[in-house]
Amino acid sequence: MQTELSRKLGIEHAVFGFTPFPAVAAAISRAGGLGVLGAVRYTAPDELRRDLDWLDAHAGGHPYGLDVVMPAKKVEGVTEADVEAMIPPAHRRFVEDTLARHGVPGLAEGEASGWRITGWMEQVARTQLDVAFDHPIRLLANALGSPPADVVRRAHDRGVLVAALAGSARHARKHREAGIDIVVAQGYEAGGHTGEIATMVLTPEVVAAVDPLPVLAAGGIGSGPQVAAALSLGAQGVWLGSIWLTTTEADLHSPALTRKLLAAGSGDTVRSRALTGKPARQLRTEWTDAWDDPAGPGTLPMPLQGLLVAEAVSRIQKYEVEPLLGTPVGQIVGRMTGERSVQAVFDDLTRGFEEAVDRINRIAGRSGQ
Repeated sequence: MQTELSRKLGIEHAVFGFTPFPAVAAAISRAGGLGVLGAVRYTAPDELRRDLDWLDAHAGGHPYGLDVVMPAKKVEGVTEADVEAMIPPAHRRFVEDTLARHGVPGLAEGEASGWRITGWMEQVARTQLDVAFDHPIRLLANALGSPPADVVRRAHDRGVLVAALAGSARHARKHREAGIDIVVAQGYEAGGHTGEIATMVLTPEVVAAVDPLPVLAAGGIGSGPQVAAALSLGAQGVWLGSIWLTTTEADLHSPALTRKLLAAGSGDTVRSRALTGKPARQLRTEWTDAWDDPAGPGTLPMPLQGLLVAEAVSRIQKYEVEPLLGTPVGQIVGRMTGERSVQAVFDDLTRGFEEAVDRINRIAGRSGQ
């Protein structure tokens, strides 16, 4: 699974694996892909520095990348407290009422509420970059459009390629104009933030829109034949995220959530604004249903929604309240039927890819006779 882009980055397979878990990122890189660590959950620079140090020691000398979430436009002087003050009391009551109906206990006095989605705020992402550029990252990806121009320049000065996710050809062209090196065409099927165009349609549209920039296909890809399909559409690699959630190296801290993922079918996800305020594909739960119910107050825009539900999500996860328990995941969840190692996933991808290529070659050979 070699392409011009994979050779440029010095990786064996054109598989880019997004994950919030350092152990998974390291395993992806060791297996011949490019592990990309998601930084949005890190609120303290020292925590990110610790995990990047760990990656340096455990990626086996193979390249890896970092994924941040930051807006293209700078917003000066806005603090987390300022954002918190914008959350309406009615929305806070809705959260508490929903948790109370399901008997979700509160956190112990003084217990931290866990991950707060402050990584959406530019000043947090910039502190992450200060840490990241002290490490040998090869790729910087941004999930919220093109990074600010000074960030792109800073990455290029260090020989770091910059990627940005796009849900349409129009978005992709804006990335090209912003000096982005790689466009990730993220289809409707993908986990997390997605647009409304399916991967099979989106990928060739983006390839044509930004040629000769390399494009990675994302969304609904979790098998070798799907990788082959993506490359046949003009992509120079694939961007995989959901498939790693049930690997043995993943650290979900929740047996109940792992069971739900393994039991879910491809129709058991929904694009909901419940987590961040922007449409994000995730497991459908009674939590997403509550937020999507027209009788409710509706979700708030990013980053208000993420700050509003942060403690609630921590409580749901801590006590494994199964009706409410979910996670961002794509429609490929239907293929995630058993726990296996990252290397086993790669073995399946490469074997299936080779079989698909052989199958197409046989068909092409017959048609050419």
